[in-house]
Amino acid sequence: MIITIDGPAASGKEKISRYISKKWKLKHLDSGILYRRLALIFSMKKINLKNVKQIKKKLNEIENLSFRRSKKIRTQEISRIASEIAVYNFVRVYINKLQYEFVKKNKNRHGFVIDGRDIGSVVFKKADLKLYIEVNPEIRAKRRYKQLIDSGEKSIYRKILKDIKLRDRQDKLRKHSPLIIPKGAVIINNNGSFKVTVKQINRLLRNS
Repeated sequence: MIITIDGPAASGKEKISRYISKKWKLKHLDSGILYRRLALIFSMKKINLKNVKQIKKKLNEIENLSFRRSKKIRTQEISRIASEIAVYNFVRVYINKLQYEFVKKNKNRHGFVIDGRDIGSVVFKKADLKLYIEVNPEIRAKRRYKQLIDSGEKSIYRKILKDIKLRDRQDKLRKHSPLIIPKGAVIINNNGSFKVTVKQINRLLRNS
């Protein structure tokens, strides 16, 4: 069984995926971690994000990426870099290949819950259940602000809101794999409490 969860930046995809993973005993794969891992590598190696040759050369040198979560990849700067490199189709192909291999390698699992921005629309089009998470930009910015403050990173709400709106625009207008509501996806409203969101999801999964 494969459940895909798509949605804009800071919409709560990871939290929802982790809940589903634990509740329904599914393996969780967060595609955003892979983009952030790449972003961290490019940042450390001072790769010019406008230089396609440099990026391709570095990709060819990377044998694998860790799927583990880390505070180092949750900063605003890493988010910005991840957004910039995500516009390149060859980068998306590279990340998608890692995801396909992950699912194939763990095929004996009960199932998977996979989140990202093109998971149900491009990567796993034939998923058993597709969810699309909707949250107002202002609410996403407040949640992201709290998350950063709690982790000890200095942050400004208005800047986060501006970055989120810019990220939305980039994701929706990019040439390759733009952020859309996947065909057949169920829209989940995550503007309210997590408890309300969970009720919507559990109702869906029980009927699947």
